[in-house]
Amino acid sequence: MPSDGETQADRGVDLDAYLARIGYDGPRAATLDVLAALHRLHPQAIPFENLDPFLGRPVRLDPAALQAKLVAGRRGGYCFEHNLLFMHALAALGFEVSPLAARVLWGQADTDTLTPLTHMLLHVRADGRQWFADVGFGILTQTAPLLAEPGLEQRTPHETFRLAGSGLDTRVQAHAGGVWRTLYRIETAPQHAVDRIAMNHYLSTHPDSRFVAELMVARTLPDRRIGLSGAGLTEHVIGGASTRRPLASPDAACEALETVFGIAVPDPAAFARAARARGLFSGAA
Repeated sequence: MPSDGETQADRGVDLDAYLARIGYDGPRAATLDVLAALHRLHPQAIPFENLDPFLGRPVRLDPAALQAKLVAGRRGGYCFEHNLLFMHALAALGFEVSPLAARVLWGQADTDTLTPLTHMLLHVRADGRQWFADVGFGILTQTAPLLAEPGLEQRTPHETFRLAGSGLDTRVQAHAGGVWRTLYRIETAPQHAVDRIAMNHYLSTHPDSRFVAELMVARTLPDRRIGLSGAGLTEHVIGGASTRRPLASPDAACEALETVFGIAVPDPAAFARAARARGLFSGAA
């Protein structure tokens, strides 16, 4: 696949700090083993979250902003932030890596619906083969790279994934809840920075964007996935049961963000105002 020139060099991300953030201290070589280890550790250490759009704060995608927020600032982010940070780290390690866009189909009753290019993932070459990497899809974030081979069921440390279709109709699917669920359709042309900037602005500021209107937080642990959506905390044990616990107040949500997800909430008072403005914790004092 074509590559984007901006991906071929480290452009400001502190690799040592990033690797320390995700808890990796192994070899630094552009191999599949290294790619798989980083892909497994990243979503365990850095949560998916949309607090900045939820609070009306800007989302910046330059390497310095990603470093300050996701690496040094005990924060997470959404797909553009996660996968750009991952892309810069992989490039610094010597991987050939390119950004791709995708049309999200998760939750769509009709997966033939044309949706906008609101998701980002990565195309990576490792050990002479092509892989799709994605550390930023929230509650069903991959925990391993996927070999770019349609129809092959691929086990990850969590769910089994596969690529359905081919060419312009390549879809990423996960086996979740006993059925195959489509996450998104990959756009095989490279994603350009100018398009990413425009879509990031829409996602982080437009009142119709889910990232502005709703609260979405997720983290992947070795044996489970945890999430915070609306006013409820969910937990799904891999191969086991799912539970949901309501949170009684913004203070309880902030505590969960800090202790369960490891997120430094940027402004708890603003968070409480934003949550109540959207009807969350409406019965709380």
